[in-house]
Amino acid sequence: MYVTPSSIDSLINQAEEEHLYFKLIEQTNKDFALANEAIDIPLDVFPFQFKDLVHEKVLKLIQFKFAEYLNLLYIIDVSEAEIKKLDGSDLVQLAEQVTFLILKREWQKVWFRNKY
Repeated sequence: MYVTPSSIDSLINQAEEEHLYFKLIEQTNKDFALANEAIDIPLDVFPFQFKDLVHEKVLKLIQFKFAEYLNLLYIIDVSEAEIKKLDGSDLVQLAEQVTFLILKREWQKVWFRNKY
């Protein structure tokens, strides 16, 4: 049964427990590439580094390439309603919350593909 993770750490732990951590990285790399914003995360990256690399990329997109950021969210299929709920007053915190939404959506894709 799919359990919605409550944080990035619980999401990554879930991916590792189900032996799908590498698939999560592959899916993230694939979708960023589809949005023409290659991220190229190595498969041997530690979980905290994985989270930080995605967060850094998202922050840069929000700050300097907003149209590309919106395109990325569209391609990954992040919920627009969830994005609208976020407080954009602190960009670093916003990027962290968006990173969680992105990874949560990527995890859904990986989990469902593995189960069905």
